[in-house]
Amino acid sequence: MESIPSPQALVRLISPIGRIELTADEEGILSLSIETDGKLPLDAEPERPSPLLERAAEQLDEYFAGTRHTFDLPVHHTRGTEFQRSVWARLADLKFGDVISYGVLGREIGRAGAGRAIGGAVGANPVPIIIGCHRVLATSGQITGYSAGRGIPTKAWLLDHENIAHR
Repeated sequence: MESIPSPQALVRLISPIGRIELTADEEGILSLSIETDGKLPLDAEPERPSPLLERAAEQLDEYFAGTRHTFDLPVHHTRGTEFQRSVWARLADLKFGDVISYGVLGREIGRAGAGRAIGGAVGANPVPIIIGCHRVLATSGQITGYSAGRGIPTKAWLLDHENIAHR
């Protein structure tokens, strides 16, 4: 397993989909991880709150309560290829309740026919929920996978929370 460097700031919160871990530097949110098999990537690290992460935790609590539909948080992409960042930028434009297919997403960023690469970039999103990668479905409306939390059940919960139809 790849060694994860200690972030400047780190907080954890409880959510309906499991524990969430947020990290940040002085420029913005670096990562959002959803507990998988009872573990978070930096479980052994002590929390190091920051005003930004406290604001992020508050906004996530409001999202899960159904009272927030947009996030007002800076995200700092320190990893990812130019292609991945273009996918994440398009995902960041999606609003609460919006949905897009992998095919349409590829066409919109000028990479029609790059379905596998689009799926890989969506799955590599370092800040799920804040950048709504759960809003990407197959053209049929089917959930084809989800790399965070418990996988498809986590994605289904998020879609249901936003009243997005899926199969």
